[in-house]
Amino acid sequence: MSELEGRVLWEPSPEFAERSNLAAYMRWLAEAGFHRFQDYSSLWLWSVTQVEEFWRSIWRYFDVQHIKEYTQVLTSRRMPGARWFTGSELNYAQSMLEGVNKDDSEVAIVHAKEDEEAEEMSWGELRSRVAAFSSYLCSVGVGRGDRVAAYLPNTPEALIALLSTASIGAVWSSCSPDFGAASTVDRFSQIQPKVLVAVDGYTYGGKRYDRRDVVERVRTSIPTIERTIVFANLDNAEPTRGIGGDVVLFEDALKSGGGRARVYENVEFNHPLWVLYTSGTTGPPKPVVHSHGGILLEHLKALSLHHDIKAGHTFFWFTTTGWMMWNLLVSGLLVGSRVVLYDGNPMYPRPDALWGLAESVGITHFGVSAAYINQCMKSGVHPREFGLSRLVQVGSTGSPLSVEGFSWVYREVNPDVWLASVSGGTDVCSAFVGCCPILPVYAGEIQCRYLGARVEAYDEVGNSILESVGELVVTEPMPSMPLYFWGDEGDKKYVETYFSVYPGVWRHGDWIKITQRGTCIIYGRSDSTIKRHGVRIGTAEIYRAVESIPEVLDSLVVDLEGLGGESKMLLFVTLKPGIELSQELQTKIKEKIRVDTSPRFVPDEVYQIGEVPRTLNGKKLEIPVKRILMGVPLDRAVNIGSVANPEALKFFLELRSKLSASR
Repeated sequence: MSELEGRVLWEPSPEFAERSNLAAYMRWLAEAGFHRFQDYSSLWLWSVTQVEEFWRSIWRYFDVQHIKEYTQVLTSRRMPGARWFTGSELNYAQSMLEGVNKDDSEVAIVHAKEDEEAEEMSWGELRSRVAAFSSYLCSVGVGRGDRVAAYLPNTPEALIALLSTASIGAVWSSCSPDFGAASTVDRFSQIQPKVLVAVDGYTYGGKRYDRRDVVERVRTSIPTIERTIVFANLDNAEPTRGIGGDVVLFEDALKSGGGRARVYENVEFNHPLWVLYTSGTTGPPKPVVHSHGGILLEHLKALSLHHDIKAGHTFFWFTTTGWMMWNLLVSGLLVGSRVVLYDGNPMYPRPDALWGLAESVGITHFGVSAAYINQCMKSGVHPREFGLSRLVQVGSTGSPLSVEGFSWVYREVNPDVWLASVSGGTDVCSAFVGCCPILPVYAGEIQCRYLGARVEAYDEVGNSILESVGELVVTEPMPSMPLYFWGDEGDKKYVETYFSVYPGVWRHGDWIKITQRGTCIIYGRSDSTIKRHGVRIGTAEIYRAVESIPEVLDSLVVDLEGLGGESKMLLFVTLKPGIELSQELQTKIKEKIRVDTSPRFVPDEVYQIGEVPRTLNGKKLEIPVKRILMGVPLDRAVNIGSVANPEALKFFLELRSKLSASR
């Protein structure tokens, strides 16, 4: 264990806490006749025991714009099957564009690309473009319940298309253009979209990637697509060349629908808003359906009360349109902040490029992945050299942030910045555990369980435990839990995914420890746990130890139970350029694991690899690599379409042959 673990790194000043949105909400609860709370723990407990009262308070506090009032907050606490705010009608896009008090002249979007000056879009321009594009969609026959699939980069056009789709009651779904044709078809074919909105190409790391051939393959592979709308992003002379069928340019669609009044389709609270996808590493990605109302309430709660984002703030998270963090990012508009959309490589043309962007556009809430923070550490980046004059919060998610990562933020960014480590998932398009503006930050620990999220740690027989590692479960329903999986007859896959281990209780698939003081530590996926000599450990603990070594850039660990009759633990490391895996370095790695975790988890073998295989969303392919090494055929071990760097699997296929020959 690091000597820093559990040390207080930041505490909100009394003034900061008092000015927070959460403190204002707590005062309002008392004034409105709900309850008076003295601290966060009592507020959280009320929010997860008096579930209906809590979510009713969120509806009232944020004055949710609606056309029709609800008749019942919650039909039943049973999971799955809970239905929220029945009888109400609203619209996510209308709440964002009309429910926020923003003049047309104010900035809504800041858009930046690699090594280019950022551009701005006003609220007025955003509203008029959404009105125009939604009018165009209606003119070509898109209506309530139809699906609009988007193959777009993180640009204003993607946000315009999303809000236009939602405004007319159609259902949105997106993939980023780094997805290949097969993985895109795997996703979109399940929901049978009527329209495809796609890009001609994108730029990443200074290189241009023409995607017109991919767009055409997607279009011809999904027979329900009646029309393709192409966003010209690469200044191609012919952005639609090679794309057949009924095709139109994005700008021409805007012109066609321009000048019309904004019209919103009233939909029920539980009407589908968008479809997100699980990573799909070992099978087809599951299409997760979220509702207009569930997302609206959850994002208002998370962004306002937990992240403390206010009107006048500038909210950024590095993401693509293929990750749920993009959906959360654009919801920053719901609380009146500007949102920053970045399209490109976060480490190009310099490893500190995003930090320079933060200063130049005045970012207040700067969100990235834990892997990005680790890259900055390894690259010797010093963000505080940029000044970061408006920065309030640094957000981290995607994987557990190490104690060293916590320490680096306070050493190299700002000793008074608020570090918001959060953990949740595509499943709820939000976090279960995360940040709180009135609580301290402890090194290596997540500040709290979110309001309305009854998160517990369960042991193997379903007992709730503290101060020990257990399964992350949620024992009360949340409005942003999926309505269903698209096309999942009888909710069979839905139940199997979340409720098969503990009936009636959501099992998320992460290891978590909840401390006596209410903080949380995530130890990685429970389905990729290392278990040796009767002791279990999350892979994140091993990565934390290994990747703290300066020579190591990345790592992957698997335990091959039953191989040759015994457990065999293999560690794979990616090293800094010019460094080879010497015997001395292997000893250093093993000793670090021995000291930081346990002698039980010292690997049997350490291998140097070129890169760690990852999903398109950046997750390490632990289970597929394990399956490959255990002899499972490649096509059954992994869905190749979900792999960002399939060439990285070649090493493991070759190693499998060597291991088989040695047995």
